[in-house]
Amino acid sequence: MEFFCFHRDRPDSAALRDKLLEAHWSYMDRYAAEMIARGPTLTDDGAAATGSVHIVDLPDAAAARAFAFEEPNYQAGVYRDVLLFRWRNTLGRTMWDFPGGRTGGRRYLVLGLGSGHDAADLALPTGPAEPIAYGPLLSDTGTTWLGTAALVRAPDPATARSVLTADRYAEVEVHDWQFGGRPT
Repeated sequence: MEFFCFHRDRPDSAALRDKLLEAHWSYMDRYAAEMIARGPTLTDDGAAATGSVHIVDLPDAAAARAFAFEEPNYQAGVYRDVLLFRWRNTLGRTMWDFPGGRTGGRRYLVLGLGSGHDAADLALPTGPAEPIAYGPLLSDTGTTWLGTAALVRAPDPATARSVLTADRYAEVEVHDWQFGGRPT
């Protein structure tokens, strides 16, 4: 089962996040084989992290909750909240398989939380934004559509936002995002 996890940082938690960087990476290394995508969301200027995105393939919801809530930054209070949803990997690949690679262009997390309408944006988007990871957010049973999460390469936030049909969501968030993992 695939899961989308978005840990959002508390204000003024950067020093604690920096202190726990190795513990975070070591924790995530344990899930390397299950990782579909990962990386921090960033301030508009890219100078500081505002959260962490992890898309993982785990056996069940209990394993996903353990993954999300045993994470060292969560345990230490870096994060203010956690969004955890079942997710379906519409692209059928990992971020490392993205033909655009790790560099070149800006990358974004586009997160649309459903508004109670029927499912939207189940097909891959077309247009100038290139999907790195894309799929619906689902209920724990995997049967109810709750929104859509996408990681895209796009020239600007407006183009990134265009991958979702805005009026089908209660809210659409766009966050600067970068490929994560240990620097090589």
